[in-house]
Amino acid sequence: MADDGLDGLEEGGASFSSSKKGGVGGALPELLKWIAIALGAIILIVVIVVVTFNILSKNTPSTPSVPISDEYVTQREILDWYTSLGAIRTKTSDDISASVVVDIALGYKKDDKATSTEITQRNIELKDFLRRYFTEKTIAELKPQNEQKLKIELRNAINDEILSTSKIKDISFLQLDVLEQ
Repeated sequence: MADDGLDGLEEGGASFSSSKKGGVGGALPELLKWIAIALGAIILIVVIVVVTFNILSKNTPSTPSVPISDEYVTQREILDWYTSLGAIRTKTSDDISASVVVDIALGYKKDDKATSTEITQRNIELKDFLRRYFTEKTIAELKPQNEQKLKIELRNAINDEILSTSKIKDISFLQLDVLEQ
């Protein structure tokens, strides 16, 4: 019996190696079968996801609302305004001068008591500076299309020449009348 087992191994081993269907050629159809099954599964999953997404998106509005964080909302800074300078009257530097009447409000950081105090203390200097500033201007420089430029010039000049410990952030014209003669 022992011999029968050995004889079967030799014959079985020889017959096993000879029973393959062409070596690598037999593995190719098996490999292609598994690739086809995997591709079919991927396509089935994609179709299910797309159909599910389309069904769910029919119940939602076409433009989704996106919450906006406060840090991304651009808001202008809220300022306190000093409006006690009053109207300043002067003449332009043209050959035929025009009368200028201007009333300015100075905007500074909200609840900044130091700036408010300094503006109040330098009220006379500010009025004199504004009178001189507008006296040096011509009618053409005081046209409405130049207002933004005037505001920036005035803000920078007041911060540099008049105020020492604080700064104003903005200027608004409550009145800017140029009356030609």
